[in-house]
Amino acid sequence: MSNTASKSAPWLNVIRVTSGNFLEMYDFFLFGFYATYISKAFFPTGDEISSLLLTFATFGAGFLMRPLGAIVLGSYIDRIGRRKGLILTLGIMAFGTLLVAFVPGYATIGLAAPFLVLVGRLLQGFSAGVELGGVSVYLSEIATPGRKGFYVSWQSASQQVAIMFSAILGYAISQNLSAADVGAWGWRIPFIIGCLILPFVFWIRRSLQETEEFASRKHHPSLGEIVQSILHNFPLILACMMLVVMTTVSFYLITVYTPTFGKSVLKLSSTDSLLVTFCVGLSNFILLPVMGAISDRVGRGPILAIFSLLAMLTAYPALSWLVAAPNFHNMLLVEIWLSILYACYNGAAVVALTEVMPAHVRTVGFSLAYSLATAIFGGFTPLISTWLIETTGDKAAPGYWMAFAGACGLIATGLLYRGVIKARAPQAA
Repeated sequence: MSNTASKSAPWLNVIRVTSGNFLEMYDFFLFGFYATYISKAFFPTGDEISSLLLTFATFGAGFLMRPLGAIVLGSYIDRIGRRKGLILTLGIMAFGTLLVAFVPGYATIGLAAPFLVLVGRLLQGFSAGVELGGVSVYLSEIATPGRKGFYVSWQSASQQVAIMFSAILGYAISQNLSAADVGAWGWRIPFIIGCLILPFVFWIRRSLQETEEFASRKHHPSLGEIVQSILHNFPLILACMMLVVMTTVSFYLITVYTPTFGKSVLKLSSTDSLLVTFCVGLSNFILLPVMGAISDRVGRGPILAIFSLLAMLTAYPALSWLVAAPNFHNMLLVEIWLSILYACYNGAAVVALTEVMPAHVRTVGFSLAYSLATAIFGGFTPLISTWLIETTGDKAAPGYWMAFAGACGLIATGLLYRGVIKARAPQAA
């Protein structure tokens, strides 16, 4: 059929579907990297830590919209189709991006400035609630036999391209503008570039074709049937949420929070933090498809168990070693190690979610589990890390947060792969 995804050009379909995923992570990473400048532009309290906490709270607020987006947009995708749903999510994301890029600062329009930025983040969060799930499900449904892990891993790999691109752009800005200019207006340049990329991404995604698996399905569930199935499978969704905690906490710790950690906590230069972030993105980009392919051969369970356990045991000691000797080389070593833990785990985790969810609610179930984990745990990682350091006085305290995430991943792996919790068939067959 001409309106379904062609198996003759799999890489073309991978690029089409992951393009929006690239843009989502590009915007999210920029917000984290330029948090200190955003805090001064929109949340000037007179106290650097308070302004930074308000900024990260706004960053995290977007994640609170993800569960709602997962249910509303996820059910739309499971009813109407993968292609139409992914175009809709991109449109909502684009509007939020435009708001964050062009809203004047607090000094110009007062309280309206932080309010509009918050609205932009909420729209981005609503869209992102299903973007990752929709992309992952699409990739799993176009995958060739025995290569589902490899295909689905490109969802996360596309995010790493965004991180590397953002880091290169940030480096260029820091090298060509003074610190005063970056603080005054230069930090907006990457956001504006993201807006300029939007039309191209829309053009690519509009050529996306429906998956054959979805198109051949005789029955597409109604909204009522989807809600009933979600409630029926809620123990499974909670177990999957725990599985995702390790992924989302480690990801936001090593990417979004790393630049702030390097500059504000370790007192390293912006250039050092950007170089480390670029290397982390490159490491992830290489490892994610490799581990996805390995999980196709050895299974998802062993990989998830090994790397969640390693996160539990090594995250805090690694960060303690770094804060005892904070320099570029040590930060690079520690962040690469944390990157290895994330990428190896995530290479198996995302495809695992597409496999354990019932097919008729695959997108909404996946998206709800992922968005709950991100909203409750991962999205607030920069805020929690900043708060932990301030409260405990221990600069390595974010390591405790990642160790907790590893424990969640290990427990969830046991529940899902020892058959304690399984998917339940629809009550009305």
